[in-house]
Amino acid sequence: MEQHFDLVVVGAGIVGLAHALVAARLGKRVVVVDRDAQANGASVRNFGFVTVTGQARGEVWRRARRSAAVWNEIAGPAGIEIVQRGLTLVARRPEARTLLQAFLETEMAEGCTWHEAGQLANRLPGQGEVLGALTSSVDLRVDSRSAVPRLSAWLQAAYGVSFLRSVAVLAVETGRVETSAGALRADSVVVCPGDDLVTLFPDHFAKAEVTRCKLQMMRLADPGWRLPSAVMSDLGLVRYLGYAELPESAALRARLQAEQPAHLQHGIHLIVVQGADGSLVVGDSHHYAPTPDPFGREDVDALILEEFAKVFGQAPPPVLERWTGTYASAAGHSLVAAPMPHVRLVTVTSGTGASTAFGLAEEVVAGLFDLSPGVAA
Repeated sequence: MEQHFDLVVVGAGIVGLAHALVAARLGKRVVVVDRDAQANGASVRNFGFVTVTGQARGEVWRRARRSAAVWNEIAGPAGIEIVQRGLTLVARRPEARTLLQAFLETEMAEGCTWHEAGQLANRLPGQGEVLGALTSSVDLRVDSRSAVPRLSAWLQAAYGVSFLRSVAVLAVETGRVETSAGALRADSVVVCPGDDLVTLFPDHFAKAEVTRCKLQMMRLADPGWRLPSAVMSDLGLVRYLGYAELPESAALRARLQAEQPAHLQHGIHLIVVQGADGSLVVGDSHHYAPTPDPFGREDVDALILEEFAKVFGQAPPPVLERWTGTYASAAGHSLVAAPMPHVRLVTVTSGTGASTAFGLAEEVVAGLFDLSPGVAA
């Protein structure tokens, strides 16, 4: 006999788990189907940095704020450690300082403060070429390698969410999902395939011109000091739209193009986060292709570590691990489509799944089950 669920979620990355959480909180019977035995994609190959500050103004920024609130709600019950809180976004150039001062005048700067370089000793050990920094209290960081599996286990234990792993989804239609382990009946289906752009509903990905982005990241040895928050630098100001869309970003972009053209060419910006064991996760770069090659480049890693040295005023610690990751990429924050009745296709196309998925999922689930706005929150 075919099993029946209120909601079938295809994909057990953070976007799929966010939809499972929202539906389970509404009392829905949920099953999550994933082709891998464990989390293996973009959801565990990232910083675990839940970034609110700097997200695109308006809808995306509000989703990020809501998602951070959900992380704070579920972390304790799910046994997920919030390893760091806040952000230290350093300005290495006067143009970056001017841009951040303009940002502080917007509604997006709630929870943010400017500090001159001499006020950063507690936030930036080994301070290098830094004029000052914007600090934020609203961002947070989890260890994605442990947080994603713990979230899955908690959904199963606390809400009875079922998981079918090492199971491929072969076809989706209204009310029915065909898998390699048999068919499932469902009132509704949410397909969250990450950067698998060809297995299910490829025409929607093609129409939205979705491609894939490859990034390079590293884990560095414990430097012997502690970061209370994540650290970013000038390069991030021209990638994160909350800053980059302000008029003041033009002068910074021009200077970066003159001084760090190779960094911009490879889509490099600096994010540094620290784990409970003291090791640092550092990255990253951005290269785009329908099928990116799987190989990391030493010259790209060297550019990332060069920016690290400029910010911290010291050589980076030894590299313990290197890896690449890929995610779906397109203009805008996400692709949300209704390929057929009671079916939604949802992919975050901005590399911000950990930062925005919970807020996005509440919107999608509310629409799928005809709920009033805010009911799914």
